[in-house]
Amino acid sequence: MILNQSSQITAMIRSGKVIHIGGRPVIVPKRFKSANARSGSHAVKLALAFVAIYVVWGSTYLAIRYAVETIPPLVTAGIRHAIAGAIMLTWAWWRGFRPTRQQWVAGFALGSLFFLLGHGTLHWAEQYVGSGLAALLMATEPIFILVLGWMMGQQKISGMSALGLGLGVAGVAMLTGVELSLKGSSLLGLLAVLLGSLSWSLGVVISPRLKLPSDALGRTALPTLCGAAMLLIAAGLTGEFQQTHWSSVSLRSIFGLGYLITFGSVIAFTSYTWLLQRVPPGLVATHTYANPVVAVVLGWLLAHEPITMRVVLASVAILVAIVLIRRGERGVRAKVPKMVARVVGTPEECA
Repeated sequence: MILNQSSQITAMIRSGKVIHIGGRPVIVPKRFKSANARSGSHAVKLALAFVAIYVVWGSTYLAIRYAVETIPPLVTAGIRHAIAGAIMLTWAWWRGFRPTRQQWVAGFALGSLFFLLGHGTLHWAEQYVGSGLAALLMATEPIFILVLGWMMGQQKISGMSALGLGLGVAGVAMLTGVELSLKGSSLLGLLAVLLGSLSWSLGVVISPRLKLPSDALGRTALPTLCGAAMLLIAAGLTGEFQQTHWSSVSLRSIFGLGYLITFGSVIAFTSYTWLLQRVPPGLVATHTYANPVVAVVLGWLLAHEPITMRVVLASVAILVAIVLIRRGERGVRAKVPKMVARVVGTPEECA
């Protein structure tokens, strides 16, 4: 009897973790260890995804500017997303993903908002608007998201979130305010970037209502491919293909386009779509505050651009804004958990 009990205890110890409470050993079941491991892995994935949308997307504004120097904007955007979308769909297909007709329809709807209007206008505008100013104008995305979400009954704007949004916009304005006075930007270009920001924000708000695939790669690939098709059709209708002289395309434009395909679309947008299913849209949109900071740091490292006190103050304002928005979103989720579950999905639906 004693030997049997000893064997059972030994087996329990090997299958779980022993902790001591009040000097007495307590066995923690293995399933709790697995849950902790899953929780830790999820936290790492969240951190890496935010790094992708903060850092990578911060560098894409300059890459877009380089690409459209010698490649027409709609052609640039169309090729960028066509290649990236094909890569992602091929990968998802190899893993067993098979899109349905409803999912293609949802991909078409989201692709028109994210890529045809959102990215198409941004690529076109960067012929006339500086990359830093474009980043500033895209910082209106969180404001559009909160207003649209509030209008649709999906979002409540807490006082802390409103303060964070205002502080973030002020920080970005300080960061790129010099460009407003020194560079003569086309009014049409400014309006185009704002239209792109509004279109992207609308896509963020309605995406939880669309019947997109649960597979993360498939959910990213379908809108990307649909948007690419529409961009290429638009490029053909506007005569951009006839205006493209491939022999005159610069090496910098080629490198810019390659960077946009690999990092800006495949890596960053996959991370972005994955995050939209797991955290509030307003929190995901805080990448628009960090992106200009990344652009300034890259300019200092690669182009020897000075970092002034204006840059330091703006960076502090932006980081504080992100903290305020994060806390504001947590407060809203604590007060209205049912509304949040409708917007971003329950944990079971997001898994």
